[in-house]
Amino acid sequence: MSTSKATEKKGSFFQDNQKSISFIIGGIIVLILLYIGYQKLYLEPRAAKASDAMYKAEEYALIDSLQKKAIEGDGSFIGFKQIADEYSNTPSANIANAYLGGLYLRQQNFQEAIVYLKKYSDTGSEILDPLVAGLIGDAYSESQDYNNAASYYKKAADKATNSYTTPLFLKKLGLVYEQLNEFKKAEEAYAKIKTDFPESAEASTIDGPLGRVQAKQ
Repeated sequence: MSTSKATEKKGSFFQDNQKSISFIIGGIIVLILLYIGYQKLYLEPRAAKASDAMYKAEEYALIDSLQKKAIEGDGSFIGFKQIADEYSNTPSANIANAYLGGLYLRQQNFQEAIVYLKKYSDTGSEILDPLVAGLIGDAYSESQDYNNAASYYKKAADKATNSYTTPLFLKKLGLVYEQLNEFKKAEEAYAKIKTDFPESAEASTIDGPLGRVQAKQ
């Protein structure tokens, strides 16, 4: 094929498809504008409203006798459940799911606790993210589902390395391994507390559990 014919064919393609190409480009621009509008005009105002709605529910959550109002609202202020439902995709809704899970756990409603805690999305917090995973472990442990409890305690211990959450969930991990008769794994969890977090509260009492599982192997 000659160069002139190739050039003519190439030019012909763009000429023949100019309208459809312009339409595609225009469609992309519209989508970008819609996304920006969705973020600025819809999500951001909703996030602000959700944040404003959180404070009363948080106050109620701190008082045992008012926890039902924290979950359901009080008629004047909405509770965590409505915040999570109505303001989904906002940071406040995400935190509301964590609150709901914790409150249901305190009420020994373990299945509801698991449902809401699993709706929580990690924020990058070295404290909150492990705590939520650990609460799921607590709910499974209280339900005597020790395999799932071990899985979530391990996730909680691995999510961040600090002297507060890591040894806390390593100890809980060791305890559920004991329930599963996996004494070697329990020993590894307890030993990690002793060697890696010697200044933690858990380390000060870990010799007892460590000796116990070593004696069972």
